[in-house]
Amino acid sequence: MYGAQAALNSVSFEVGKGQVVGLLGPNGAGKSTMMKILAGYIPPTSGQAFVNDLSVVEQSLEVRKTAGYLPEHNPLYLDLYIYEYLQLVAGMYGIKNVRSTVENTIGITGLTPERSKKIGQLSKGYRQRVGLAQALLHNPSVLILDEPTAGLDPNQLADIRQLIREVGKEKTVILSTHIMQEVEAVCSNVIIVNKGQIVAHDTPGNIRRQAQLSSQWQVEVEFLDNINEQLLSQAEFAAQVQKTGNKIFSISARKSEDIRPQIFNFAVENKYTIIGMQQQQKQLEDIFRELTGNT
Repeated sequence: MYGAQAALNSVSFEVGKGQVVGLLGPNGAGKSTMMKILAGYIPPTSGQAFVNDLSVVEQSLEVRKTAGYLPEHNPLYLDLYIYEYLQLVAGMYGIKNVRSTVENTIGITGLTPERSKKIGQLSKGYRQRVGLAQALLHNPSVLILDEPTAGLDPNQLADIRQLIREVGKEKTVILSTHIMQEVEAVCSNVIIVNKGQIVAHDTPGNIRRQAQLSSQWQVEVEFLDNINEQLLSQAEFAAQVQKTGNKIFSISARKSEDIRPQIFNFAVENKYTIIGMQQQQKQLEDIFRELTGNT
């Protein structure tokens, strides 16, 4: 609770080992609050949350030992060198082989080219890498990442996504992001949160399929000929027709059914030639906007 406002309301989900789960939602949906609770940074005002069967309320210290957390606003000591900072973090976790652990973490997070710099001299992308390094340093079994790729260039994005995929083979990873392509590229499951409640939790593929089944058909058709657009718009099967390119049309169905056979018959009856026709699949971004009311 933030005063009288509930950040989360009756949220319940389970994430298994080896899963990379994308946490999606508009600003203010409750994503960061959820991650802070799971990381043991703030206690819930009601309910229970468990990480590795450890209560975040009653065993908060143990939870923080077993989980790695990269907050949205990455807190770093800007006057320290990368190695110094990670050495400090290693001491907090009581890591025994500090030198080898820090060296290995610097390597896997791609910090080696910048290791001689102070954190304050780093670009935003490399600061994100330092934050990711501190989250991985104590080899946690659960990794909680709030906007881990913010500020990274395309090359860095590819590297960090690959790292997250590799980490996710052995660890549980929960990450929040606003980049839909990132969810498609990295996540095995998706949780969509809106106004403090979970509105979808499944694989990206299943979410898309479910949305496709519950929505009207939309078909993109490319004709060889110049066609009578008014005639197409008046066809019984067409609720809406939009020209999207040269001789290319997007046709929305009046009913939730496959209209491709009807489009084919329309072409035959009017002596038009179709050179391409396919159902337009809903993208995850479209489904997100529908589920969160931002249409």
